[in-house]
Amino acid sequence: MQKYADYIEEIEIDSLWSGKKHIKWQLDRKVNVLSGINGVGKSTILNKVVKGLMQGGEFPSHLIKGVHLKVSPADARWIRYDIIRSFDRPLLNLEAVSKLDFNLVTELDWQLFQLQRKYLDYQVNIGNRIINTLQGGSPDAAEKAHRLSAPKRRFQDIIDDLFTETGKTIIRTENEIRFSQIGESLMPYQLSSGEKQILAILLTVLVEDSLPYVLFMDEPEVSLHIDWQKRLIDLILELNPNVQIILTTHSPAVIMNGWLDHVTEVSDITDN
Repeated sequence: MQKYADYIEEIEIDSLWSGKKHIKWQLDRKVNVLSGINGVGKSTILNKVVKGLMQGGEFPSHLIKGVHLKVSPADARWIRYDIIRSFDRPLLNLEAVSKLDFNLVTELDWQLFQLQRKYLDYQVNIGNRIINTLQGGSPDAAEKAHRLSAPKRRFQDIIDDLFTETGKTIIRTENEIRFSQIGESLMPYQLSSGEKQILAILLTVLVEDSLPYVLFMDEPEVSLHIDWQKRLIDLILELNPNVQIILTTHSPAVIMNGWLDHVTEVSDITDN
């Protein structure tokens, strides 16, 4: 049976660039914000860790050379994780998605398309659990079923609240995510870059299904309204209290809601 880590305790990188800059970063269980000027290596640190994890296979043998992770519990051999990047760049391989019945133009569109599939799976899993709970016949079955469906409802409420100014609301009778705006039905790919970005982040967190998870984010605030930047960390933790956030940022707004003590400067974890 695969044993998954609850979170990463420490990231150590032997050399960030060609034998230079040894990195050793002790991590908080919940929130870790990496700061520093352009070019100092924030994204490189995240990329080195994520690149290793993307290779698949048993931890830690699949990590790239020179990257070491300490996890909790120490004997865990797998890590659940996701990566959110900031830029809504054009899709490089348009031919691969042109056969789909959707107008997918950017990388965020493609990410949202994939998340729609995960969202459907998530709903099926939750639905099955609710059915099993109700069929179990326990006196508090209805209350347990209500709790199981609560994260999805909270996600929908949060998105509706964030999109209030533009009058968009999630159509709650649909299995896929669609929006209603002045009587029209909109797909996620018709949203603005900032709306796509916050939707992708919060949908990624929702379909984690409250499992212990590491969420890497590389400058996730780039397209976001400043009020959304301020709420970002709190909203993520509300949707999944078991997540560990590791993010890079240039924005003071991201840490305004009490997260200043969770900021680490690259220079503070670097031994030249």
